[in-house]
Amino acid sequence: MLDRGFHHDGSADHVSTLAPEPGETVAVFVRTPRAHRSGVYVRSAPDGEPHFTEAVIDRETEHEIWWRADVVARNPVTRYRFLLAGSPASPGYRWLNGTGLHGNDVPDAGDFRLLTHAAPPEWARDAVVYEIFPDRFARSSARHTLPAWAEERGWDDPVAGSGPSTSVQIFGGDLDGVRERLGHVAALGANTLYLTPVFPAPSNHRYNASSFAEIDPLLGGDAAYRRLVDEAHAYGMRILGDITTNHCGHTHPWFQTALADKGAPEREMFLFGDEGLGYEAWMGVASLPKLDWTSTMVGQAMIEADDSVVRRWIRFGLDGWRVDVANMTARLRGTDLTREVAARFRRAMAEENPETLLVAEHAHDAAGDLDADGWHGTMNYAGFTRPVWSWLRGPGVRLPFLGVPAPIPRLGGDRIVTTMRSFAAQTSWRSLTHSWSLVSSHDTARIRTVCGGDRALVEVAAGLMFTLPGTPMVFAGDEIGIEGAWGEDGRRTMPWDRPDTWDTRTLAAYRDLAALRRGENALRHGGLRWLHASEDALVFLRERAGERLLVLAARAPHDPVRLPLGRGGVPVYGSAELLAGEDGTHVLPSDGPAFHVWRLH
Repeated sequence: MLDRGFHHDGSADHVSTLAPEPGETVAVFVRTPRAHRSGVYVRSAPDGEPHFTEAVIDRETEHEIWWRADVVARNPVTRYRFLLAGSPASPGYRWLNGTGLHGNDVPDAGDFRLLTHAAPPEWARDAVVYEIFPDRFARSSARHTLPAWAEERGWDDPVAGSGPSTSVQIFGGDLDGVRERLGHVAALGANTLYLTPVFPAPSNHRYNASSFAEIDPLLGGDAAYRRLVDEAHAYGMRILGDITTNHCGHTHPWFQTALADKGAPEREMFLFGDEGLGYEAWMGVASLPKLDWTSTMVGQAMIEADDSVVRRWIRFGLDGWRVDVANMTARLRGTDLTREVAARFRRAMAEENPETLLVAEHAHDAAGDLDADGWHGTMNYAGFTRPVWSWLRGPGVRLPFLGVPAPIPRLGGDRIVTTMRSFAAQTSWRSLTHSWSLVSSHDTARIRTVCGGDRALVEVAAGLMFTLPGTPMVFAGDEIGIEGAWGEDGRRTMPWDRPDTWDTRTLAAYRDLAALRRGENALRHGGLRWLHASEDALVFLRERAGERLLVLAARAPHDPVRLPLGRGGVPVYGSAELLAGEDGTHVLPSDGPAFHVWRLH
């Protein structure tokens, strides 16, 4: 066992309340082997000064002691970890924090956390998100007049992956097309829609908005959006919008007015200068002028005013927002207002509807922007996507690695778990579980291509997405085996009229995994306990209120894993049995690639 029987996480089994009020006393529980009776202390740092509280034995089981200690949630973010005292025969101590068990002193960055900020909406912990890139998902019978900049494509035409046509090729997907295919989304088991931008823009991706006040007529306009939102809600689904807080498009009237008249009030909304383009833009891309969040007009137009972008569309019926380039919003040289803007954004949403969700795009270490009363979570590329890709990359695959100027590595399972735990330990359990676990998105290669076309490896990737802590996010088409070697190449159309191209085994696996998550409280609300990590196999427990699910993910055949599992268990995903060994352990299957889940007795 990775931490030799010592365990704590931020789930409800180990923390008496996941949403404490400021100043509330919270009981935290840590589990140790029965042999450990030397003393346990919880170390917190109220107002920045270390403080120790001795834990007491709360209860004992056949193999464990559950220790209880009190932590006062004195600050908005209260960090804590456990000190495990040594015995007279073995003096000293060890620390248990979010990264695991340590025989040396450790910095506070990996401590567990309590938050007194307002909690995310209850529905979000049960969400399975389905991402749709509207132009490529589905066409309705309506035909929309194309603007002069657009290049029309047939639905089954290949995608231009690079060159001048890339951003202007229009395949004709629209919002009524999405609405007409909601049955597919529901049958998959997803209950939350996330659509990339739907505002007017001179591109197919629409991240260069020319307006935030209406829906693109190419997608059917406001009326089609109304129909989609209403029907999604009738299905019991939530629906999230996609907003660019970092920039707008160069055709937006705000920018056009500011560009044309140096005396215009809108001039303060952007950052003009004498170098380069003459104004700041996202990554120097001329069509994406950066918004200046020191401007009162920007704050009013985007967040604060009654008719602001954020408020207007929440009132329209959106259940939350995904924020594009959230990591760069309000950051430029000496200015860093990102956390402040996120908090203002969240307050405005909550004032319109307290049951709304706010998720940030952030492709690397998001820890500095989470747990700050702003973003509820992030798209967890760093702590989930990258390690999963690194473990499951097909042996002969050579693809760019999410912005790194080197191909995707192929790493062993032990290094993958170290990576996941390192990133998870930098934020609260609450932020981790409300971040999106994804294996593909509209900005990445497709998981099928990453896995070298191996459907068995894809099933392992999907299994991890649906069973590890976090909110599963499925990019439309992954469930039927669509491929793509990078973002634009992966934005292929859904082949609704060519069902012979669908990988029905992959579709069945996605449906079964979504149903498993929906039916198991331990997967949606339980803790995580890593039991084994080797080159080709990972084993972990998800536990909640006495329910225990054992998960084995294998990328290849491997040495059998033996674990002390008491009376064993029964398969709930896959059909492999746990075999009782002669030494009181159980032997897990050694096949691979494979994904198995058992309910333990």
